[in-house]
Amino acid sequence: MLDFIVINRLRCVLAVFLLMAPLANAGEVAEVSILKMEFIPQHVKIKPGTTVKWVNNEKRNNHSVYFEKEGLPESDRFFPGESWQRTFEKPGVYPYRCGPHPEMTGVIEVAK
Repeated sequence: MLDFIVINRLRCVLAVFLLMAPLANAGEVAEVSILKMEFIPQHVKIKPGTTVKWVNNEKRNNHSVYFEKEGLPESDRFFPGESWQRTFEKPGVYPYRCGPHPEMTGVIEVAK
């Protein structure tokens, strides 16, 4: 019976954490994993001043982060185990894609 209570409490704590996780606080780092040719999560909602860190968790592929609509240059390619990051100061919606794999897309939403 005690195990059942402990497991249910852990489930509640996990559920609360997952509900709060999508919105990162200013000055924090939100991580986007690159795995199986996808950005995970694909949509990240953060507050101004938050840094987003993309981590290449692939086994073989190199990737980049390219904010093409902003007219910014593509990031350097980063290989498995490497990462790239950017801090977002202004509210807005920032769509991006992978330079060498344009089918890989994501969105950073910065809101107060």
